[in-house]
Amino acid sequence: MNIPFSNVPRLVIIGGGFAGVALARKMIKEDVQLVLLDRQNYHTFQPLLYQVSTSSLEPDSIAYPLRKIVKRGKNTFFRMTEVTSIDPNIQKVYTNIGEISYDYLVIATGAKTNFFGNKTIQDNAMRMKNLPQALNLRSLMLENLEQAVITSDPEKRKELLNFVLAGAGPTGVELAGGIAELKLNVLPRDYPDMNFDEMQIHLIEGAPRVLPPMSQNASKKATQFLEKLGVHIHVNTQVTNYENNLVTTNTDLTIKTATFIWSAGVTGAPVKGLKAETLIPRANRYKVNSFNQVEGYENVFAIGDISVMETKNYPKGHPMVAQPAIQQGTHLAKNFKKLLKGKPMTPFKYFDKGSMATIGRNKAVVDIGNFKFGGFFAWFIWMFIHLWFLVGFRNRFVTFFNWSYNYINYDKAARLIVRPFKNKENPIEEAV
Repeated sequence: MNIPFSNVPRLVIIGGGFAGVALARKMIKEDVQLVLLDRQNYHTFQPLLYQVSTSSLEPDSIAYPLRKIVKRGKNTFFRMTEVTSIDPNIQKVYTNIGEISYDYLVIATGAKTNFFGNKTIQDNAMRMKNLPQALNLRSLMLENLEQAVITSDPEKRKELLNFVLAGAGPTGVELAGGIAELKLNVLPRDYPDMNFDEMQIHLIEGAPRVLPPMSQNASKKATQFLEKLGVHIHVNTQVTNYENNLVTTNTDLTIKTATFIWSAGVTGAPVKGLKAETLIPRANRYKVNSFNQVEGYENVFAIGDISVMETKNYPKGHPMVAQPAIQQGTHLAKNFKKLLKGKPMTPFKYFDKGSMATIGRNKAVVDIGNFKFGGFFAWFIWMFIHLWFLVGFRNRFVTFFNWSYNYINYDKAARLIVRPFKNKENPIEEAV
């Protein structure tokens, strides 16, 4: 890996997501040698991936180079590599470019799409956990529209204009709303010779309501917003298969579609090498104590989506969203600073800042403590929060400019098929 020897402790971080970046940013000035490993050379602001898919933003608006983060320290390094395994007995990490020893190891590999063992859906469905997948989805949707405008077969055109999403959590709801806004405000001007009454958007959810993790009020308002946008919602319905462009469910519902998007769940993305009992099978995540130490190891930590810290308020671990990851990364940095000074660590306490989801123009829902509201004010808060947490001033400026342009002109600037999508080239999965 060409990492120089150092007389200070070496801290290796696997993963440049929210948790890994939060930790790295707080440790780059400390008396450690920091090595950040990731298979990509950029950090992705995942909450806005759906806007890349729906042509609102370009990828560079929500991506930030990891080297720009580590270059601020004098003894900090980044290596773009895929970690293959860990040997905690000799304190080494093995990758596809070599091996590296560590004094402290932090696993922040995040999560990957969970297909619940359904191989056919895994092979055929679109997913949206990283930037290449978001671009694949954008290309596929635009390619299907181009095909629909030239086909003379009404059944084939219907298939091309059907958009089906499985999973009505925040990702599914926001993506459904984004596609619906395209249908209402943008696509009719791009394709004036096409009848967009034929375009159907179906959102399928196994639970009794959309946005199951949020409040009843948020679910009710989100349902109203989506239905007003023309989205067909199917609750208490589970997708059982997707093959040959046919979606089948556990009910009588079947839909022919060339665009099927899976947003129904995530699972941890662990690294091989630690004891089997450290992993919680149902979640594929590492069990950690209140200091984020992996069970059975003193110098191996896990933070963010890959970790499960069982507490009274969160018996199954914290929500797999950005805020717990950021807070755990920031808190672990404080504990490392204590460790380096020989002081005892302090337990992590999660501060719930609320949940939110946007459904489209002037439409969002927010749950903050006892305050539950939706509409324009919720949408404004959603925009402000997401701009605030974007990494880098340029990203904030470009995103704000694009949002302002889209809002004023009812337009999406990124409707480009830069790289045509080929289904057989679709990678099976995404490790962070």
